[in-house]
Amino acid sequence: MQIAEKYLRQERIPHIWCPGCGNGIALGASLRALDRMNWDMNKVVMVSGIGCSSRATGYVDACTLHTTHGRALAFATGIKLARPELKVIVMTGDGDASAIGGNHLIHAARRNIDLTVILYNNFIYGMTGGQCSPTTPWGAWSSTTPDGNPDRAFDISALVAAAGASFVARSTVYHVVQLENYIHRALSTTGFSMVEAMTPCPTAYGRKNKQKTPALMMEALKAAAKPIDKAPPEGYDDSVIPVGVVVDRQKPEFVTEYEKMAQRLRDADK
Repeated sequence: MQIAEKYLRQERIPHIWCPGCGNGIALGASLRALDRMNWDMNKVVMVSGIGCSSRATGYVDACTLHTTHGRALAFATGIKLARPELKVIVMTGDGDASAIGGNHLIHAARRNIDLTVILYNNFIYGMTGGQCSPTTPWGAWSSTTPDGNPDRAFDISALVAAAGASFVARSTVYHVVQLENYIHRALSTTGFSMVEAMTPCPTAYGRKNKQKTPALMMEALKAAAKPIDKAPPEGYDDSVIPVGVVVDRQKPEFVTEYEKMAQRLRDADK
């Protein structure tokens, strides 16, 4: 059976994404990685917030939850604490997760709760008007920075790794095999894991930033991607997208430790 037929709600097709959007590639990589896990889909919960990428969960034939803007990780945390046996996956965007949802992202990583986040980074608020997001590159046009973005872009993967996650990796939708493998590793991790998928937005970003076609955007991703482990001592400049595994480590997982504490309290009350 084809992956699309196996995992997608056929009644929800066709999807709403623009021609040339990379979200479908990222979703396909996610579903192929999920298929490799051989999980019972009745025990898989996919949570999303608001944004183009967050619409992905509505197409997947699993237990899905489309929540409010920036709150996907808060809902996912509640689900995992209430039902630890469930496999909880969060699909979110750079604006949803690192702006209004930034604190939730930091503290979910700090707790090292057993969630997998697939973060679609398209450099902009694609769905809500093309506004500047925390990952919009310096100097780039957006509807809220018509003269160029004066801010430096957020390195989300470095932030999540520093906050305490067990596994963090970054790839692009051009490097689709690598992206799928990283998502599979994230799903296999016990603890907080995140894969940042760099994905083009030809409608709100590309045509306004001298990348007028999806093909040019994919070529730009290919050219900008450089291995994290080959970075010079001073690091890459802002034109480079470092791809690879940022961190992969074993750490105590929050729900397991929380249950141990709860059991100690229950035993003390006997």
